[in-house]
Amino acid sequence: MAETRHWLIILAPDQRNLGTCVVALKRDEKELRGLKRGEWLDLDQIVKKLESAVKKAFNATMFNWGCLMNSSYLDEPPSPHLHWHFIPRYKNPVKFHGKTFEDPCFGRSTMHNRGGAVELSEEFKNKIKTRIMEYLED
Repeated sequence: MAETRHWLIILAPDQRNLGTCVVALKRDEKELRGLKRGEWLDLDQIVKKLESAVKKAFNATMFNWGCLMNSSYLDEPPSPHLHWHFIPRYKNPVKFHGKTFEDPCFGRSTMHNRGGAVELSEEFKNKIKTRIMEYLED
């Protein structure tokens, strides 16, 4: 969807929470403590811009950020790659291009409702990307 000097911003395949993205480090790094100063500064700008863009695009109430690499350790040998999960949270349902998105566990962890993934057509995902990009470039 977008990239900076150090990070890639990718729309997540599962759109249970409209606008969910993955922000992945462009270089190989396994642990958060390995981030360099410039990468932290770059991430700081992404947080500000991405939260602002999704707030404007879809009226998100708040945002969750998680650096969860648990599944990387299910493989032998483990193969983690540093990335962040950006999950917009919504107090109220959001309608976008005829589809209603709800956040059934608003106010709690998204782990409380592990219902099926919301997978959308590439065309629909492109509409989400376009909408976010309209505001990301502000």
